[in-house]
Amino acid sequence: MINNKVDFIFTIKVEGANPNGDPLAGNMPRIDSRGYGEISDVCLKRKIRNRMQDMGHEIFVKSENRSDDGFNSLEARFSSKFDNKSTNQEIEEKSCEYWLDVRSFGQVVTYLKKSVGIRGPVSISIAKSVEPAIITTMQITKSVNGQEMKDGKKSSDTIGSKHYIDYAVYVVNGSVNAYFAEKTGFDEKDLEVLKEAIRTLFINDVSSARPDGSMEVKDIYWINHSSKIGDVSSGKLKDMLIYDLDQEENKDKKYEDYNFRLDEEKLKEYEDLGISVEHFVGL
Repeated sequence: MINNKVDFIFTIKVEGANPNGDPLAGNMPRIDSRGYGEISDVCLKRKIRNRMQDMGHEIFVKSENRSDDGFNSLEARFSSKFDNKSTNQEIEEKSCEYWLDVRSFGQVVTYLKKSVGIRGPVSISIAKSVEPAIITTMQITKSVNGQEMKDGKKSSDTIGSKHYIDYAVYVVNGSVNAYFAEKTGFDEKDLEVLKEAIRTLFINDVSSARPDGSMEVKDIYWINHSSKIGDVSSGKLKDMLIYDLDQEENKDKKYEDYNFRLDEEKLKEYEDLGISVEHFVGL
């Protein structure tokens, strides 16, 4: 059982990678209307689920290429545990018992003519870059025979584009609600799994869009409250993270230049109200 609310803040360094492509924009890195980079909460939860699975925990929402139980759909996975005789209460309780991601993030169940909404205790924000993200587009060609030509000649080269962000730092905010954790059974052991999943978020997450080492979790601030309801609002805690923005143009960016830290004055005030902060770094 979790007896106190938890908030967390962590930073992600991106260097020469597409952290989260937008399918409606030719798979270019996501940006908002002001040009700041974004990584969707869905994308972040997918990576956390993958790490939970890597650590040996059963999860419900598995990627197709990560299905290790013989089921190729959520409906098939769900039907392996439940049938039409299962009550809504049984579905809610057993789903949380079977699958770590369900008791963490919740799940909407719409299978076997059921409609069950499970509200999970873990919430994660959309990641936002601290500065407008500059997207670089590289033209690429595939100069190999994609198919056999009747005249023996080589087929035409395929021309395409590759989009990436040269350098950016993103900030992610999240929290764990103790009341919802009590309902789903999310406990201290699960909390430690979540913490480790965030710390190792980009292990085993290599692709052509995200080469090994191009994305890295840097600073993690784990904020424990002294009560279930919390001592300070999550909004105020988000504002505790401060950093420096260098206005010098054409300067090569380094993570250390931002000098990420917590506002000492606010931190002291909030510690007096009951919160405690653990600072650690990603792997």
